[in-house]
Amino acid sequence: MKFFRKIREKLLSKSKFSKYLIYAIGEIILVVIGILIALQINNWNQNRKDDRILKEYLEKIKVHTLEDLRKLDTITKYRTQLAELCKKARVRILDKTEDEDLLLFMSCGLTFADSYFKPNSGGYEALKSSEYFGKINNTSLDSLLTSYHSIVEEISENERSYNEYVVSQEAYLSTQFDRSLILAFAFLPQDSLKIRATPLSEYYDDFEEYTASAPYRNVISLAAFQFDAMVYQYNQLKETGHGVIREIDVIIND
Repeated sequence: MKFFRKIREKLLSKSKFSKYLIYAIGEIILVVIGILIALQINNWNQNRKDDRILKEYLEKIKVHTLEDLRKLDTITKYRTQLAELCKKARVRILDKTEDEDLLLFMSCGLTFADSYFKPNSGGYEALKSSEYFGKINNTSLDSLLTSYHSIVEEISENERSYNEYVVSQEAYLSTQFDRSLILAFAFLPQDSLKIRATPLSEYYDDFEEYTASAPYRNVISLAAFQFDAMVYQYNQLKETGHGVIREIDVIIND
């Protein structure tokens, strides 16, 4: 700058070298301070930008977790109701009174439905693949997210095991029974069945034979046990999911 240059020239012209040296050192210090301030401002701006982007990732994870919780409520209710039906059917089998409640055993046919909990992990996977994941490393949120997705894997394995077993039993049943009347009764409107040549008694006879088969009862017995385990895992995941949302809210509102 012209102002500082004039000062330097004045000091040198009067041979005041020691004063010039002190001045030069002071000028260097001012320059260094200016650079440090500029770096600090730049770092502050970058941190603000990083925090904003991190919060965008966390908002997405929160939305996906809330979606998961709604799905969990639905599938928990579904599994719980079926588990209760299967437990009642199991008691009937043990008491040898299954013939007294054919409708109960018919209702247990829903255990053959291919059902999975399908979480939305897109937000979490996106954050893990980004440079911002390190900002939550070793935090409570990091621990909760790790636990959450560990439970998701356990649920997936439990459901896969159950559904694969059901598929194998159903495949065997398909080779042993003509299920045309059973499927018609299950999926066609009752009014349309009444006008057909086949009397309703035949539908019930087929169901009685079908539900008395070993593969059918194997699935009922497995569901009575395994659905409780699934529901327990769903509840674990819901509790952890609520914890994830609470931690995200703390970070977002900070």
